[in-house]
Amino acid sequence: MPRGWIVPRECSRGPSPVAESVEMWRMHASAILWAAGLGLLGAPAGLGAPAKAPRQKVLLVSFDGFRWDYDRRADTPNLDRMAQDGVKALYVTPPYLTITSPTHFTLLTGRYIENHGVVHNMWFNTSTLEKTPYYQTQFVNEWWDNGSLPIWITAQKQGLKAGSLHFPGTASSYQGQVAMVQEVEPPLYNYNNETAWRENTDKVMGWFRDQDLDFVSLYFGEPDGTGHRFGPDSPQIRAVVEQVDRTVGYLRHSADRHGLTGRLNIIITSDHGMSTVYRNGLVEDITLSRIPGFSFSDLAFHLVDYGPSGMLLPKPGLLEKVYGALKGAHPHLHVFKKEELPERLHFANNDRILPIVLWADAGYVINGYFPVQFNKGEHGFDNQEMDMKPFFRAVGPAFRRNLEVGPFETVNIYPLMCHILGIEPEVNDGHLDATKHMLVASATSQGVDYLPNVFIGFAAVAGFLVLVFIAMTSCKIIQKQRGNKGSSEHLPEKEKTLQTSL
Repeated sequence: MPRGWIVPRECSRGPSPVAESVEMWRMHASAILWAAGLGLLGAPAGLGAPAKAPRQKVLLVSFDGFRWDYDRRADTPNLDRMAQDGVKALYVTPPYLTITSPTHFTLLTGRYIENHGVVHNMWFNTSTLEKTPYYQTQFVNEWWDNGSLPIWITAQKQGLKAGSLHFPGTASSYQGQVAMVQEVEPPLYNYNNETAWRENTDKVMGWFRDQDLDFVSLYFGEPDGTGHRFGPDSPQIRAVVEQVDRTVGYLRHSADRHGLTGRLNIIITSDHGMSTVYRNGLVEDITLSRIPGFSFSDLAFHLVDYGPSGMLLPKPGLLEKVYGALKGAHPHLHVFKKEELPERLHFANNDRILPIVLWADAGYVINGYFPVQFNKGEHGFDNQEMDMKPFFRAVGPAFRRNLEVGPFETVNIYPLMCHILGIEPEVNDGHLDATKHMLVASATSQGVDYLPNVFIGFAAVAGFLVLVFIAMTSCKIIQKQRGNKGSSEHLPEKEKTLQTSL
């Protein structure tokens, strides 16, 4: 008999029908209560042993040159809806140097540029004086495979499947491995074609569904091209931002059509922003050849005429002469020996970075022999400049809804993606602490869903209480039946009630 039960003496004196009935109900109720009690004891264990949800997937999307505030100057209902359904950052801060290939490789590795080594859009060789432009540099394997593994390879090493479409770095192999599914844009590709954008979107969603990829990176070359040509404040920028917005809506619709909405997390960001270039005699141009005491004949190699930044390699013994001639030569030109660069830039500790680094204030460009740059918009400035900040949106089962967060560095996107995928990140410069407040409580690295177990626990508690009620009600009914048969007058007053003690 369970401890705590009190049985009337009448029920134990003989085999009367009433006594047998009471005993039967007592044993039945006891068994029910003990079973329910064991179930209740097991409920907390169920709460602590979550069932695994399907592994979550991640799509990383970059719209090149999408400045943090572009959505404020155009009609962007799909970006607005994405913010309501997920997370929006005020802005994010890219690494310096704020140009395409280096900043995209930071997204893939979580490393500052001095650490991953892709220090420029152009591959160059200071001994042979060779340089290759952006597109050809995509196929120079040693430029990319420099010791840092992009997330495609890290994921595949840990049993996942990864792919990339047009993302900078896609064409290279890393430690002999490539992304499982990859596509590089052809030469002279039209980055502005909206029909191609939709085709590429459906292609990537097909990779997720049909080839069961876990991670894909997807690159769009706008609004960067339009920002360079027409400037960030132009009507043309407004039009291409609305094209981006339509594509964001199409991305989400395509994910739904492919049955991915419940598993796919979409992160949309960019590599850098865009700043208006001062023209038409409004400012004094920065042209190195016109600076007194400076001569290109003192250089062994240089990278200038590529926007607001540059790097110089003086000939042996001439570093101080070159540095002295340029330092302070123009009020909007910043000149540093690389070891003297501000530590916050993380752009010094790599042999590929040349000994002298130049950059201009926002709105200015650096010309070499004579002005050759006529873009109305540029990037490559100090990453502290607000014009250089990109945007950030994220939506999916791992992310909270209708949450706006403060700014953070783009190096932190890599550990966030690794966490959602459930993989161990490589050494990186980011921190999950910078982004984990964006995630729902159940968005663990293993895709665990605690919610069903919470309902199970509550159901067990409710079921136990119902059983207790049934048992006690049954005992009261028996008592009433005994009273009706006149047996209660033979019992002492204090023994007329069947009691339970839990």
